[in-house]
Amino acid sequence: MDKNVEFLNYIYQNAEMGKNTLSQLIDITEDDNYKELIKSHLITYITIYDNTEKELQEINKKAKGINIFSKSSTSTMINLKTMLNKSTSYISEMLIQGSTMGIIDMTKKLKEYNNVKGYVLSIANELLTFERNSIEEYKKYLQ
Repeated sequence: MDKNVEFLNYIYQNAEMGKNTLSQLIDITEDDNYKELIKSHLITYITIYDNTEKELQEINKKAKGINIFSKSSTSTMINLKTMLNKSTSYISEMLIQGSTMGIIDMTKKLKEYNNVKGYVLSIANELLTFERNSIEEYKKYLQ
C-alpha cells in the first residue's frame, strides 16, 4: 500500500478516536466551562478527520476507520473510568494520558513515514501540535 495512504489512514483513525472520546465525554462532564473546552477540541478533531478523509478521496481512496472492537472497548473503558469520578480533574488526567499516547505514536509515525508528501506531513504535524497544546489546556484543570 502507498505510504501516503497508510499514513493518512493512521491520522484519520487517530482523529476519529479523539472525536469519539470527546463526544462521549461531553455528556459525562458536568462543568459547563470544561464542556466548552471539550467542544472546541472536538471541533478540531472533526476538522482534521474531515480534511484527512477529503485528502484520501482526492486520491480515490476510502478512509479506513477504527474497527468496531476498538470503538467499543474505548467507550466501555471511558464509562467504567468515569462511573465513580466525573470530576474535570479526573477527566483531564484521562485526556492527558490519551493525548500523551497520541503524541508518542505520532512522533514514531512521523519518523517512519518521513518520505510522504508534504500535505500529509502537514496534517500529521497539525494533529501533533494540537495534541501538545491540548495537554497544556487540560493541565489547568488538574487538582
